[in-house]
Amino acid sequence: MKLFRVRAIARKEFIHIVRDPRSLGMAIAVPMLLLSLFGFALTMDVDKVPLAVWDQSGTPDSRELIAQFSGSRYFNIRVQARNYREVVRAIDSREALAALIVPADFADRMGAGQVVPVQAIVDGSDANTATIAMGYARVVTFAYSQQLALREVQRVGGAAINLPVEVRPRVWYNGDMESKNYIIPGLIAVIMMVIAALLTSLTVAREWERGTMEQLISTPVRGPELILGKLLPYFAIGMLDVLLAVLMGEFFFDVPLRGNVGLLFAVSAIFLSGALTLGMLISIVTKSQLLASQLAMVLTFLPAFLLSGFMYDIGNMPKFIQGITYLIPARYFVALLKGIYLKGIGLEILGMEALLLVVFGALVMVVANLKYRKKVTV
Repeated sequence: MKLFRVRAIARKEFIHIVRDPRSLGMAIAVPMLLLSLFGFALTMDVDKVPLAVWDQSGTPDSRELIAQFSGSRYFNIRVQARNYREVVRAIDSREALAALIVPADFADRMGAGQVVPVQAIVDGSDANTATIAMGYARVVTFAYSQQLALREVQRVGGAAINLPVEVRPRVWYNGDMESKNYIIPGLIAVIMMVIAALLTSLTVAREWERGTMEQLISTPVRGPELILGKLLPYFAIGMLDVLLAVLMGEFFFDVPLRGNVGLLFAVSAIFLSGALTLGMLISIVTKSQLLASQLAMVLTFLPAFLLSGFMYDIGNMPKFIQGITYLIPARYFVALLKGIYLKGIGLEILGMEALLLVVFGALVMVVANLKYRKKVTV
């Protein structure tokens, strides 16, 4: 391999990128735009669930229970219903995602020391929000029941009740439980995978469609020199994108970066090399820009978004799908980013993920060189 040939190919590709504002915009502006859009749009936080209330009792006791819901950060009372028809209308129109219905004999049964059933209706069309909302409702009602029990004990002059078991939860790595803190690192992996493959998927195919590949074939440039030369400019742009994404995460989204910054860029370089080479392989095989871009999107975005553990827990997937995720390089990069960002851990724990990324990059590079043929095929 002659370095001056690699440098010549890299210079040619870099000039093409600079002269083509669309490629340059795709390489730099699109990742930042996607990170901003997804960063604000994707959230798993469920706060201020819209709530409809039908207070059939209308007593101070029932109003105290409702105040527990309105005073919490979990619920926001939007509708004061007067019958079931209004409750159904509020949920059907999504004006409310949950409803609290207090029975008419609430105060009487409370005064008699009986257990009072209170109905909670949740819109199950959004299963994730419904599950979280039901958990919130249980927390609020349990806290209210504890207050009533303690108040009753104090009223009769009894001793204070000491609960036998007290849970003191402590959340590590993401104390505020903000979804952006684990979504943004995963987004970096998904966006880099998609953009890198899309960029290089057009390189060799463009040469074939424009008729310039015959000129390259007639030169002494070898396959590995051509592939490496075409990868270098996009690698530099990709690392610039990583830098911009890290800066946006730090100063725009306030995502904590607890790990080693050098390690972050090192594993990003390894992952980026493999993703760029995968796009190059697609371009070599298809020889068509349209087909290459479509195939690159199918092979990168969907697996990286769905099967990398970025949005959905791999442990909850069927066993067959879990096996497929081991073939997705974004799975290992997402694990590396989250470990470095949130936990501040290094290769002593994440070494296997980093090694598998190296294997992926080397394997794709070997296949790309084997598939490239320096001859014109009819």
